[in-house]
Amino acid sequence: MPLPQTMRAVEISEPGGPEVLRSCTRPLPVPDADQILIKVAYAGVNRPDALQRAGNYAPPPGASDLPGLEVSGEVVGVGQNVSRWRVEDQVCALTPGGGYAEYVVCHADHALGVPANLSLDQAACLPENHFTVWSNVVTRGGLTGGEQFLVHGGSSGIGTVAIQLAAALGARVFATAGSAEKCAACEQLGAERAINYREEDFVELLRAEGGADLILDMVGGDYLPRNVKALADDGRLVQIAFLQGPKVALNFAQLMMRRLTITGSTLRPQSDLAKARIAQDLRDHVWPLIEAGRIGVVMDSEFALEEAAAAHARMESSAHIGKIVLKV
Repeated sequence: MPLPQTMRAVEISEPGGPEVLRSCTRPLPVPDADQILIKVAYAGVNRPDALQRAGNYAPPPGASDLPGLEVSGEVVGVGQNVSRWRVEDQVCALTPGGGYAEYVVCHADHALGVPANLSLDQAACLPENHFTVWSNVVTRGGLTGGEQFLVHGGSSGIGTVAIQLAAALGARVFATAGSAEKCAACEQLGAERAINYREEDFVELLRAEGGADLILDMVGGDYLPRNVKALADDGRLVQIAFLQGPKVALNFAQLMMRRLTITGSTLRPQSDLAKARIAQDLRDHVWPLIEAGRIGVVMDSEFALEEAAAAHARMESSAHIGKIVLKV
């Protein structure tokens, strides 16, 4: 069946709130030699999409200006250098942008097969969070079995993956969340203790346990000095976002005296090779855990592609638990 020349998509009409997302028609993207063309079934909704919509997270050079960093669907075209995938393969993929559309291109090595036990809507929840969690918790953060791990925002898409992966690695897992319902969800996923940050002080609780060996944080702001206090000696803090801002006063003498490490990363600007290496790690180490049922998908809600603004409003309300997807 021949491919169309145009496709439905959702674009950012101007920087602003969810209402600036609007439906449009765009030319069909064409894969280059190392890319595949995917007919999108579902697209994941992520915080970086909202940052881009607000004008604070520009796409990398050469990437689509459409939002959307992860999709699931069917391969309908392959570049001349691609041997891993064939037309009709079902995949989920990390994209540099363009996921809010009927078709998207991505590097062939940034796609993974859909786990046999998952549906396409569930598969669309995997790439962005698993690439982020693996690269920051395991590769950068060095988490190992027996260590104490704290993840903030435990009921978010990132948090639900981090809890399950850390538990599968044999770590003692702690998480923060903002309600009793969210805390219960974190504990059901494998957190030994979920801390309602509106009622309890995570610093006191972690210090009573001897401190966290690794903290994964996306809050920033006044959490930065509190995270330092909550770390065990030789502990590591990995920063992946700044919901409360990136600037704060911090006493760096503590880092020296207690041999602490503060690091962080963003995923989107990394090289194609770096992302391909993360994908291979996921293929080798995480996909088997998913297929064995040891790591599941936590889905909050599903919206039609044309309802992307409502999906963004849901995400920014912070009422969700797990992932939000768009059905394309």
